[in-house]
Amino acid sequence: MNLANKLTIFRIILVPIMIVVTFLEWPGEFLGIPTVAWLLNVIFIIASITDKLDGYVARSRNQITTFGKFLDPIADKVLVITAMIILVEMGRLPSWIPTIIVFREFIVSGYRLIAVENGGKVIAASIWGKLKTVTQMIAIIVAFIDNYAFGTIVRGELSGFPMLINAITTIMMVLCVITTIFSGWDYIKNGKELLKDK
Repeated sequence: MNLANKLTIFRIILVPIMIVVTFLEWPGEFLGIPTVAWLLNVIFIIASITDKLDGYVARSRNQITTFGKFLDPIADKVLVITAMIILVEMGRLPSWIPTIIVFREFIVSGYRLIAVENGGKVIAASIWGKLKTVTQMIAIIVAFIDNYAFGTIVRGELSGFPMLINAITTIMMVLCVITTIFSGWDYIKNGKELLKDK
């Protein structure tokens, strides 16, 4: 149980804490944004930092373990999907966005299982996978402090700071979906040989 794995476990522990925060009554607001939104954002940002930190620690200290390889991607997926489901429940996000995210993760996980059965072949991560992660993190962070639903700006009902935040949220969520689709397609394209019977 090295430091890198402890950071991964800590990230997983933060997920149920995010869920509990949504059930509690948090009075007040800051800059017109409810306290609960700020709390969720702080937790999510801390969890996102540990995502980068545990990988760096594992590589720099030569602490890469089988346990870490198994748990780290699970922790990432659970964090992002949970945050998006919370946003759907808050009325900020349409359900089709996390549906696409989950669908992509099922495809990639399936390919990884087949790769293990075929001698542990590794499908290298592409630039699309990295862009997917970055756009997802930014989109979720901005969405938590957006008082309006995804795409509200299109109706022309907003102005000033709310309009700016909603525009950023909408654009980043669209980019997040695009990079998710392309990264999923990249896995299918690069791993299509795995689906052929020997």
